[in-house]
Amino acid sequence: MNVTELARILRVTPQELLAILPRVGFDVGQRAIKIDNKTAQKIIREWPLIQRQLEAIRKKEEEKEKEEIKKSGAKKTIIIPNFITVREFAALAGITVSKILSELMKNSIFASLNEKIDFDTAAIIGADLGIEVKLENKEEAKMEIEENKLKTALNKEKELFPRPPVIVVMGHVDHGKTTLLDAIRKTNVVAGEAGGITQHIGAYQVIRKNKLITFIDTPGHEAFTAMRSRGAKVADVAILVVAADDGIKPQTIEAYNIIKAAKVPFVVAINKIDKEGASPEKAKQELSSQLGVMSEDWGGKTIMVPVSAKKEIGIEDLLDMVLLAADMEAENIKANPEAKAIGTVIESRISRGEGPVATILIQNGTLRLGDQLVFNNQIYGKVRLLKNYKGEVISEAAPSAPVKIIGLKLAPTVGDILEVGEGEKINIRNLKAGQKKETAVSPAKEEGDDSNIKKINLIIKSDFLGSAEAIEESLEKINTEEVKVKIIRKGLGNITDGDIGRAEATNAQIIGFNIKLPPPIAELARGKNIIIKNYNIIYDLINDIRAQMQELTEPELKRVDLGRLKVLAVFRTENKKQVVGGKVLEGKIEKDSNIEVIRAKDIIAEGKLARLQSGKQDVNSVEISQECGIEYEGRPLIEAGDILNFYKEEKIIKKI
Repeated sequence: MNVTELARILRVTPQELLAILPRVGFDVGQRAIKIDNKTAQKIIREWPLIQRQLEAIRKKEEEKEKEEIKKSGAKKTIIIPNFITVREFAALAGITVSKILSELMKNSIFASLNEKIDFDTAAIIGADLGIEVKLENKEEAKMEIEENKLKTALNKEKELFPRPPVIVVMGHVDHGKTTLLDAIRKTNVVAGEAGGITQHIGAYQVIRKNKLITFIDTPGHEAFTAMRSRGAKVADVAILVVAADDGIKPQTIEAYNIIKAAKVPFVVAINKIDKEGASPEKAKQELSSQLGVMSEDWGGKTIMVPVSAKKEIGIEDLLDMVLLAADMEAENIKANPEAKAIGTVIESRISRGEGPVATILIQNGTLRLGDQLVFNNQIYGKVRLLKNYKGEVISEAAPSAPVKIIGLKLAPTVGDILEVGEGEKINIRNLKAGQKKETAVSPAKEEGDDSNIKKINLIIKSDFLGSAEAIEESLEKINTEEVKVKIIRKGLGNITDGDIGRAEATNAQIIGFNIKLPPPIAELARGKNIIIKNYNIIYDLINDIRAQMQELTEPELKRVDLGRLKVLAVFRTENKKQVVGGKVLEGKIEKDSNIEVIRAKDIIAEGKLARLQSGKQDVNSVEISQECGIEYEGRPLIEAGDILNFYKEEKIIKKI
């Protein structure tokens, strides 16, 4: 019997099953695919006993661990981000990886050393091990570490030389950022982007007045907040793009806040001035009133340039203003091209033909063929091939150059700092396991009793790490108290048979973003009724998941009181029905209402209004002070003098 099939029968994941069986006496390897039928049937028969055995083993181990902790004395404190790999957590805690894995298993969490656990899980495990685990501000801490690395590298240099300025282009979706860069570069990038929207960070270089300028294009859709932040952190000057026909929008404000937080000087490009209804002055007014950003010609300090990316109007003026802003920052835009290279990862992915590849913005030194690549003090490989932003093979990359690196054994994380030099060697087997860059969401992440929460389980496979992170971040934002999206795993590259098996075991859908679905995998998925959807525009993906969540959301019933009637006479009484007459005391009565029968201020029965008459005619409603006859469906307890309350229940659809 297949392990996957047995796991489904026992209602556990294959990974959990393979971890449990050796602990209770079944000689099954961690990588087993099949189990002989005799053993499988025995496991099924003895499963309740196996679970009790496992619980007893866990309790015994827990008591032993607590005793060891008690003997050890002082409590250790560590600070971790929201998500951390098991290996990183073990290193910070000063505990062996095997011990952390064992503790996770006690809590029914089955993870490998390269998989990530969330803060809540780490805090629980830490408490069991006598360690206090505190949450760090991940973004601030990471930014500080990155800045310190770069500052340290630059402070070591005895002599620095001017380098090309790095310009980041930011703003709201559809305000024309990529089209603006298209006009600058004279290359039609937008035609190659799905829906005309940039889906990941791109970096390009142009020459203006014999000066080289590096541009970073950041996606404008709200899903890419984190990616825009990374763009701002590596930039010297920003261009904030605002459409003259659309004005300030949510992502405009967000982009401005990112620029402001990063303390990056900026120039405003008021785009689409060629469109009907365009008003640069109105855009300036909104910038002033909503952001406090005032144009120079209005007496402020911010350079604002009216442009039309489509008609290529004002592009040269904009470039001149960008160079002016860069010249004012000249003292800070320096590097030593003779030093060992250091830079920031602005994109990372796994290519079928090239393996793990990363786009790096070199910020100091020069990167050359054969250089040893170090991320987080770990050796990721050597430079085997370098390509510039045009895809041309080059021999070296100088400061401010965006360059694609081939030769990595493992895809780094977007925002990681690249250094050339010495580092720790990583076990090749662990590297291969880590290449997938998949994140498991642990059971401990679900807080309290969530049996009433409906879930949509997803496995996400994407072309770029930044895209996968942006998708996860956006889906977290649309979670509600009733329906939640649970990311079982996310990873890079095309969908595999392993993803199909995992989706089958966890009842998950597979979401692909800018990847291919091989025909054999599609056929396998159809045979197992696994839903696979592939997207190349992120908000189509998010809207589809939102629609699924909406279908699972139960409408809220809201009571609407209508009116009260005093019963004057009872005309007919049957088994589950009465016909009575009365007078409306307040409000009004409507057909198909619910009825509460009140006697001496107590509700003695409830029913429905099946028929309503006034003047021996069927009517839909009766107003205050009018007399009427009603047909009541319910327990026949109504007597003359009783008060009837009439109300309806409206279904309120909660929009996601």
